[in-house]
Amino acid sequence: MTFPYDFGFIPSTKAEDGDPTDVLVLMDEPAFPGCLLRCRVVGIIEGQQGGRKNGERNDRIIAIEEGNHSYAHIHHVKELGKKFLRELEESFVNYHCLDGEKYRILDAKGPGEARRRIQDGIKAARHSGN
Repeated sequence: MTFPYDFGFIPSTKAEDGDPTDVLVLMDEPAFPGCLLRCRVVGIIEGQQGGRKNGERNDRIIAIEEGNHSYAHIHHVKELGKKFLRELEESFVNYHCLDGEKYRILDAKGPGEARRRIQDGIKAARHSGN
């Protein structure tokens, strides 16, 4: 299975799962591994990986690539529409299912919450020495 858009991470961050903060970037043309993109953050899909009792948070930032034309009008994840957002959420659920893991969607929030999580990730990376 492949992700429907470019999937990567935000450098110099550390999310709650110990990895760099994940980001799904909506853009007109695919990027290539290792490239750095300028993006506008539009929201976050909050999720939990594993079971309800022993699971860990594994959220995904949603962003729009700066030069994108198709999504230039989007500034909040809810502006993507319910069906499109549900498809993004289900892609994460299905991705984990293929590995025999559970992934459950908790919520989708806007750019303010996403930026707070990025800032938390920057602080966590600094404190861990990464």
